[in-house]
Amino acid sequence: QVQVVESGGGLVQPGGSLRLSCAVSGLVFNMYDMGWYRQAPGKQRELVAFISTTGHRTNYLDSVKGRFTISRDNAKKMVYLQMNSLKPDDTAIYYCQKRYGNKWSDNWGQGTQVTVSS
Repeated sequence: QVQVVESGGGLVQPGGSLRLSCAVSGLVFNMYDMGWYRQAPGKQRELVAFISTTGHRTNYLDSVKGRFTISRDNAKKMVYLQMNSLKPDDTAIYYCQKRYGNKWSDNWGQGTQVTVSS
């Protein structure tokens, strides 16, 4: 059984910070690349951040570079997204996702809602 459970979202003012967490079970975690996606109302789901199996490589959506940091703890089977300097355009449901063999899964969890508003 594979489980991916996101948490840590909430309401924050512009300029604020949140840390999202993703708890993973049911797989050999260190064999999977991981990423955070987000989907805002009326918009396509987009990949926000990527991290390789060991954490040695990361990539980010241009609009979040310098503000968001993805990390992982393979011993705890956790992946995180630290979000700083949040903007209203960051408002979305954020999803944790796995990749194996350069192929992203197409099964999605419940996500966690991030709302940035004054």
